[in-house]
Amino acid sequence: MAFRPLGGGVTRELAAQIGAAIVRGSYASGERLPTEAELSLMHQTSRTATREAIKMLTAKGLVSSLPKRGTFVEDEARWNLLDPDVLRWLLDSQLSISLVEDFLTMRLAIEPAAALMAASKQGNVDDIESALLMMREAEKGLGDAVAADSAFHMAVLCASGNRFFSQMAPFVGTALRVAARLTNRIKGVPMASVAAHERIFTAISNGHAQEAHQATTTMIQEALRLIRSQPPIPY
Repeated sequence: MAFRPLGGGVTRELAAQIGAAIVRGSYASGERLPTEAELSLMHQTSRTATREAIKMLTAKGLVSSLPKRGTFVEDEARWNLLDPDVLRWLLDSQLSISLVEDFLTMRLAIEPAAALMAASKQGNVDDIESALLMMREAEKGLGDAVAADSAFHMAVLCASGNRFFSQMAPFVGTALRVAARLTNRIKGVPMASVAAHERIFTAISNGHAQEAHQATTTMIQEALRLIRSQPPIPY
């Protein structure tokens, strides 16, 4: 059997395949994974690529290895949900109202503060404006509306000047790409409100901190009300 050549792409692909299998429940919490040799045969990869993939999953909190015993699946409570890969695998396999609600509640705790800080500092808002322009184009049917929406909120987090908020931008971007499709579908609209995003941008660019905070809060609270109005069934 011919193995695929070793490379970063192969390692990441293998980690994604095994990681996705874990989060969708193909391997239960506490279950021992197949050995490196078995995984290599199953996925037609080299032992080295398999070993590196397991290291990646260990760093993400999905598995842990015990000397002479093997590699075991960790309980979900130990998974690094702030890791964009873990979050994407989870959203792709277990998207539910409660999961999206948790995500929106987290956004409500940090994004209004990030918008307020961005307005207070009156720093560079070029990335926010660029994302808003992308949303306007998407409104005309040009481009990816969800990608533009995601880019807008990531840019606000980065414009806050807070290094911790900036670090959360990839996590928020990943989750928003999935959550926005769900909320737009429930609301019966093709994309998020451009006008609502324009209010946030205008407040930030004009240095109106409280307005930026309130506009962001209102937007997320509306999404939360929408989600909470739905029955608790998987989507």
